[in-house]
Amino acid sequence: MSLSIIIPAKNESGAIASVVKAAREYYPDAEIIVVNDGSTDDTAVVAEEAGATVISHPESLGNGAAVKSGARAASGEILAFMDGDGQHTAAELAPLIEKLDEGFEMAIGARDTGSHANVGRLFANGLYNGIASMMSGRRILDLTSGFRVARADKFKQFLYLLPNGFSYPTTITMAFLRSGYSTTFEPISAAKRVGKSHIRPIRDGVRFLVIIFKIATLYSPLKIFLPASGLFFLTGLAYYAYTYATMARFTNMSMLLFSASVIIFLIGLISEQITSLTYSRS
Repeated sequence: MSLSIIIPAKNESGAIASVVKAAREYYPDAEIIVVNDGSTDDTAVVAEEAGATVISHPESLGNGAAVKSGARAASGEILAFMDGDGQHTAAELAPLIEKLDEGFEMAIGARDTGSHANVGRLFANGLYNGIASMMSGRRILDLTSGFRVARADKFKQFLYLLPNGFSYPTTITMAFLRSGYSTTFEPISAAKRVGKSHIRPIRDGVRFLVIIFKIATLYSPLKIFLPASGLFFLTGLAYYAYTYATMARFTNMSMLLFSASVIIFLIGLISEQITSLTYSRS
């Protein structure tokens, strides 16, 4: 099947040429698309000279927006995604593409522990993977990996769901799993990026919380809301038992906790229905 390799890039003039040339060397017949996301350096020129088709955003819209632009423009039946900073190599696409030949709809490159930028990122990704595994009921090895291949018709179904920022891998992975599309993970080694990282600690901390919330809402909200509701209910029940035993009273605090339990449960129920309707489109 025809292959399109999509490479989002922002200020990656130091690495993009080697990434494109390697992709061209391993897949001479593939369509190679570099999405220049508002770069202020020569990323677009360098990528075009290396042999890629370049799509340029006049301003930086985000990694997810670049992925969406590339996917819309791609004509291949298989879409491959890799970073433009030199961390990924086209040589490792082959085992992922083979997984699609075996019948999988998406194959994701799972980074080994030595491939993460620092201990903080390793811990955060481990937590993401654990929560996503709990939510989905299957082992997820690398939820946030940007190195993956997918069938184009399936991937494009979820473009409307993908955020413009960096959490697009989380969204597309959970969307595939929620829709019952077979997904697999293959081990890869990611090299150290060329140039300066676009990650910032404070912004990353906010992203951390947002991604956790996304994991829940994209897959099965009730799995988060139901335990929270139960916790409030049991707390209210315990507090009522205490106040009844000591003062023979039912207090406002107990009522507040019981009310919160019901409200949280109902919000979870509505969220679950919205999620089901969202994936009924796929």
